[in-house]
Amino acid sequence: MKTDIILSGVGGQGILSIAAVIGEAALANGLYMKQSEVHGMSQRGGDVQSNLRISDAPVASDLIPKGKADLIISLEPMEALRYLPYLKKDGWLVTNSIPVENIPDYPDLDEIMNEINRLPHKIIVNADKIAKETGSARVANIVLLGATTPFLGISYDKIAGGIKRIFERKGREIVDLNLKALEAGRREAPSK
Repeated sequence: MKTDIILSGVGGQGILSIAAVIGEAALANGLYMKQSEVHGMSQRGGDVQSNLRISDAPVASDLIPKGKADLIISLEPMEALRYLPYLKKDGWLVTNSIPVENIPDYPDLDEIMNEINRLPHKIIVNADKIAKETGSARVANIVLLGATTPFLGISYDKIAGGIKRIFERKGREIVDLNLKALEAGRREAPSK
C-alpha cells in the first residue's frame, strides 16, 4: 500500500490540520509516513502545500515527483490547477469549488472549472457551504478531508480517530464539530 497526497490551498485554510489528521491516522495504522510543507503567508494569500507520502514500507523521500500523486486535496480551485502536473493519470482531485480571490488578477473561475472538469477523476465540493451547514465555516478543510476518505488507503475510523487526537485539547465540542464535518464530506464522495 502506498498513497502519495498533495494538499494545497491558501494560507489559513487548514492544509496543515488536514496533514496532521492524516499523519496521525497513518501512524495509528502502523504505516510509514513522510511529509514536507511549504508555508505561504495568509496575510498575502500565499499558497500552502504539503506533500504527504504514506506506505506500508519505509518511504525514502518526502517529495512527490511530477505525475506520481495519487490524490490532490485542494481547498481552492486555482491552487488545484497549480499542482495538476503532479497528479497521476488515474489519480483523484478533490477540490473546493469556492475560490479565494486574493489577488487582483485572479483567473476567470469558469476557465479554472473547465480545466478541472476535464479530469476523469474529480470531486468538486462546495466545502464552504457544507461547513456552514455543519456549524462553522472553519471546518471546510475537514469537509474536504471527508470527501477524500475512499482514496486515502486508511480506514474512515482511523481518520476519525486522528481528528479526536489532534483536536482533543480544544475540547469535546470542537472534536464533535470536526467529526460532523468529516461525515458530511464523506457523503460527497463516490464509492471507489
